[in-house]
Amino acid sequence: MSLLRVISFLCVFGLIATTFAEEKNVGPALKFKMKSISGKEVDLAKAYQGKVLLVVNTASQCGLTPQYEGLQTLQSGLKNQPFAVLGFPCNQFGKQEPGDEKEIAEFCKSNYSVTFDMFSKVEVNGDDACDLYKYLTSVDTKPKGKGKVGWNFEKFLVGKDGKVVARFKPGTSPTDKEVLTAIKAELEK
Repeated sequence: MSLLRVISFLCVFGLIATTFAEEKNVGPALKFKMKSISGKEVDLAKAYQGKVLLVVNTASQCGLTPQYEGLQTLQSGLKNQPFAVLGFPCNQFGKQEPGDEKEIAEFCKSNYSVTFDMFSKVEVNGDDACDLYKYLTSVDTKPKGKGKVGWNFEKFLVGKDGKVVARFKPGTSPTDKEVLTAIKAELEK
């Protein structure tokens, strides 16, 4: 085998080994590809590895819809930190997110000046739940524990390592002391 072939082989093997090592180090909540609200595929590991995430199922016609303001406050206030809010519209609870992606995006922008990442509408419970939410709801975390999403605006906190570290009930404000304390603890790790 020529020296050039050996070097080529080692480079390819090194690339494969590096890719495998990177995939192995990806936390379980980041091993998914989701569609953004604009229709682009987002590899969560590539986009959010090393960041603290607050993952929230959202709805535009819910009594909790004003929580968009608190979510945006978090996103804006922590913009210089490795932190991101991820919004996943869902129409499973009282049909309170009937619009399509374009309507949802426009609603979020015009009513709450949302700049955090929004994704295409998903199911969060049942057989048709997206894989991300099947995983999120399987993890036994404090303070809420594992199990079905109860309503719109349930919040999952994911640490920099891609592991779910906390789960908050829908009625818990995104700017509640308990949520802020948990986010701060993860950012300090």
